[in-house]
Amino acid sequence: MITLRDAKPEDAPALARLLGAWVADTPWMPKLHNAEQDLGFLRHLIATQDVRMSDAPAEGFLARDGAAIIQLQVAQRARRRGIGQALVHEAQTRTRHLTLWTHQANLSAIAFWHAMGFKETARTDGRDSEENLPDIRFDWTAP
Repeated sequence: MITLRDAKPEDAPALARLLGAWVADTPWMPKLHNAEQDLGFLRHLIATQDVRMSDAPAEGFLARDGAAIIQLQVAQRARRRGIGQALVHEAQTRTRHLTLWTHQANLSAIAFWHAMGFKETARTDGRDSEENLPDIRFDWTAP
């Protein structure tokens, strides 16, 4: 059974490691931040946004700012076990609309968001993003 809970400030190091591991394991993703910057980013997310995470152990998290999903990360070892689905389903029960951006190169994320009922609503060439990678916007609206 997957248990979800609010992330606490003391969870920031574990969640920052999840983010850093994903970037390190993703060949097309530029490495723009070091571990200390990832930790600062996660501390900021936890302090300012709705961050829900899997509990015992911390294998995934979803950060949301209102209707915008800012970050969804699941540890490599924990993928395809329902953690991402549980985090997104919970977010879908808390609001009637969600939106997010993902990189066009992230084919597994694109498939995941389609499977979760999100629809592609826009594409960019990436020139306005920090990573300079083409993006896709996805939106979901409750039926």
